[in-house]
Amino acid sequence: MDNAFHDLPIRSEIYLDPQPYSSVGIVEKRLSNLERLRNNTFFRRIVLLGVLASIWQIYAVTLDNGLLFPTFTDTMQALYTGIVSGGLLEKSWTSISVLLVGYACGIVLATLLTIFAITTRVGNDILETLTSMFNPLPAIALLPLALIWFGLGQGSLIFVLIHSVLWAVALNTHSGFMSVSLTMRMVGRNYGLTGFGYVLRILIPAAFPSILAGLKIGWAFAWRTLIAAELVFGASSGSGGLGWFIYQNKNQLEIPSVFAGLFMVIFIGLIVENFIFKVIERVTIRKWGMQT
Repeated sequence: MDNAFHDLPIRSEIYLDPQPYSSVGIVEKRLSNLERLRNNTFFRRIVLLGVLASIWQIYAVTLDNGLLFPTFTDTMQALYTGIVSGGLLEKSWTSISVLLVGYACGIVLATLLTIFAITTRVGNDILETLTSMFNPLPAIALLPLALIWFGLGQGSLIFVLIHSVLWAVALNTHSGFMSVSLTMRMVGRNYGLTGFGYVLRILIPAAFPSILAGLKIGWAFAWRTLIAAELVFGASSGSGGLGWFIYQNKNQLEIPSVFAGLFMVIFIGLIVENFIFKVIERVTIRKWGMQT
């Protein structure tokens, strides 16, 4: 074996003088306008929405039955009329204002319940028992009881909204807290953190992806529950927000306006998702390097 190595030719060393960086140049490929547009997320989504609107228009024109499925153009005309003179913006704000109150109350209660669960064994048992009992229960199923307890008013709406938000946020937050690594926990203990300070400075930042996911789920549940509850309130008391707008126009067979109300529900959901939660995500978990 040693003789075989001795028979190999000896390669002479090669020495190269270092070249200045300016002589190498920068290797880059200039993107075309089409490639830039393809890499733009906003443009891709606009194109997707345009395709969906075109399919909607073609199908509605082919069906030719405005009572079953109005065209996209008729829906946009009804949306414009509702905004300008139909009080659609006012009804949207009515729904949003109620939602904000219920959402905030649900988050506060979920925070207190989760902190109690993460710091005490009894609290953990209470949270796990309550979430297993009430999380599968649809909030809208509690509306008849809410009407009896709180009457025809915002109190009933806020009650079912709290139910929609509380368990989703508490469950995701608790799961996030439990998934925090032992190293992070030991760091907090070594700094002498206990109780609320330990939760605020260690657990919440480390578990924030799960907390944000719970906030998104709670928002979606609350928004759907509110619209469904307002449909019932509209039938009962003749008042409400977007749900009442949809219900009223359905009774008058103004189907384009019904679709316009549904379109406004979707539009508000997109605004909240892309301009509120995305911003929070960008300045927190992405900035912290917890998500790419």
